[in-house]
Amino acid sequence: MNRRTENLGIFDSLEFFCYFLTMKRYLLPLILILLFLCVDSYAFETTGLQPIGPYGIFSTFSAESLPKGKAAFSTGAEISIDPDLYRFFLKTAYGISDSIEFNMTVPYVLGADSADGFEDIALGFKHRFFDEGKYGPSLAYILNASIPSGRNEFSTDGRFGVGLIVSKRVGPVNGHLNLFYEKPGKRSLDDEVSFLAGLDFAAAHNFKILAELFCKTSHESGKIDSVEGRIGYRIKTTDFIYTTVGAGFDLKNRSPETRVMFSVTFLSPSKKEKIKKIYEEE
Repeated sequence: MNRRTENLGIFDSLEFFCYFLTMKRYLLPLILILLFLCVDSYAFETTGLQPIGPYGIFSTFSAESLPKGKAAFSTGAEISIDPDLYRFFLKTAYGISDSIEFNMTVPYVLGADSADGFEDIALGFKHRFFDEGKYGPSLAYILNASIPSGRNEFSTDGRFGVGLIVSKRVGPVNGHLNLFYEKPGKRSLDDEVSFLAGLDFAAAHNFKILAELFCKTSHESGKIDSVEGRIGYRIKTTDFIYTTVGAGFDLKNRSPETRVMFSVTFLSPSKKEKIKKIYEEE
């Protein structure tokens, strides 16, 4: 029995390794192209709408959503190095239906050179319109907007945008691709385009390894000025608490060069079904 279990574990590892090599063959040229297109420019990086774990990686959304009537609340912090600043987040989500989810992100910046204060509050609706099949992925779109509520140094006078999400599960790996287009409220700023790719690998029943590629154009120049690789893990502390820890690394001398991320998510607990006991009379 132990030998059979060991063989199954080896088979799963080989399957995941082959899948990783296949993904690497397709992602590596894309990463090189994005690095080539980067320019030496920097603008303050706005946070925008963020996913709430476990329905996403770090900034990459999953097409999966909260069940109808379920809510989630997340709080987290981020330490950026060069420039040195802190970000604190409050995020919440609510399942309007089994396929439609409402999201909100409230970021606060501390320790910036100019000042401390809130960024614009971001709101969005995610709708999964195609469920995953045996071969096909699940598809969803996001309609998002930001309220011009932040301090002037951290605000774009609001924004609105749309995003496409593609998710697919292969064995113990969940893969996600996001493409976003956003238009800032300030007419002097350029439109932003973001591309995100994320993976989570179920290393154990309560432990996942996370990886993400984040690319974004600048609203100051319209060129790609942010390409960042991120890695971390997520622990299912209890049935309704998830803890996420990660680090991001600049891939071409941009800012921030390094960041450390931490968040805790609380899900509304599911109702436990009562088990009815049936006694037979002798």
